[in-house]
Amino acid sequence: MPVITVTALCLLDAHGRLLLVRKRGTSVFMQPGGKPEPDETPARTGSRELQEELGLTVRPEELTLLGTWSGPAANEADTRLVATVFLCPLAGEPRPAAEIEELDWLDLGAAGLRGDLAPLLTDYVVPALLSLRG
Repeated sequence: MPVITVTALCLLDAHGRLLLVRKRGTSVFMQPGGKPEPDETPARTGSRELQEELGLTVRPEELTLLGTWSGPAANEADTRLVATVFLCPLAGEPRPAAEIEELDWLDLGAAGLRGDLAPLLTDYVVPALLSLRG
């Protein structure tokens, strides 16, 4: 089974909602992020992808590791995803760019009511974020 390695970012607004993106030509929402360039660290990938996808500038050292998880890829059939996920400060107003078609804000407590979320998000990221809240 093919494996895709990515970095994903968790940006929370003042109400504790998680920023989600939907890529052009897909129907599933996920966190912003993407695949690393050769010899790029996960944090550097996150910083670069944030600038490319949302026009936000955050330095790699401003990211806080939330976890690394593996599961089914949302938009690639029969493909496994390995994602390094960071908490990221919300450094301005995100604006969709590059392949991002739509933004949405997720109330973490309502994640189970939606059928359009990536497996990584529902299986690992939302539970991890909820556990940080206590």
